[in-house]
Amino acid sequence: MTTQIEKAIAFRRLHEEEGAFIIPNPWDVGTARLLARLGFSALATTGAGYAFSCGLPDNAVGRERMMRHLAEIAAATDLPVSADLENGFGDAPETVAETIRMAAATGVVGGSIEDATGRADEPLYPLDQAVARIRAAVAAARALPFHFQLTARAENFLVGRPDIDDVIRRLRAYQDAGADVLFAPGLSSRAEIEAVVKAVQRPVNVIMGMQGVQLDLADLAGLGVRRVSVGGSLARVALGAFLKAASEMRGYGTFRYADEAVGSREINGMFRTV
Repeated sequence: MTTQIEKAIAFRRLHEEEGAFIIPNPWDVGTARLLARLGFSALATTGAGYAFSCGLPDNAVGRERMMRHLAEIAAATDLPVSADLENGFGDAPETVAETIRMAAATGVVGGSIEDATGRADEPLYPLDQAVARIRAAVAAARALPFHFQLTARAENFLVGRPDIDDVIRRLRAYQDAGADVLFAPGLSSRAEIEAVVKAVQRPVNVIMGMQGVQLDLADLAGLGVRRVSVGGSLARVALGAFLKAASEMRGYGTFRYADEAVGSREINGMFRTV
């Protein structure tokens, strides 16, 4: 098995190479192993995808249960794994720092911290508090015996505050606080993505798999994007197929969905070679 330090070195190098790479998001051990089998270079967990698999809405899993999930994913593959750490599971910088230390202990070699509060009345942390939280996460990451790739997220577009100037202001502040990667989920146009990439001096992660976004990996690399994740979209694709099949059975009493299902022999063969 590849050691955590070796995974961390490989993950850092991916961010230093030219072009863009895709970091897909499994939601359980099986999907992590299948994505590794398909030849991806790194994986990132999805808080939403895992929550759905638990029968919960996004952001409802809780830190202890999430840490057990991260340990399972990290142990399932030799690939570097970055963790969706939501907003650090608490408001205080000290809580965020502890979340980084806990995540590192599971075997992951990177993770993201959001600046969303989870509260409708004040959906984003004030900038000073948001920066303090990232600074605390960076300090915890740098105290580890390997390089933990810390991603700082500006959640404006996901919480109904689609102000590109504020996104850039926040990402620049997180860069100055020491974040390794910058991420503003919800950017959907070339102009928005290009503005963010040109405004910062750190690798930028962009999320794809959102409806209405028509950019491919070559397009994103051309804009200067370094990393492309897909969030909970793979889990939603799987759940979409499940709901379609279940609705067919319930509504029509037919089973035509099986024509599009992966064969047992194929999927068993893939797991045997993982």
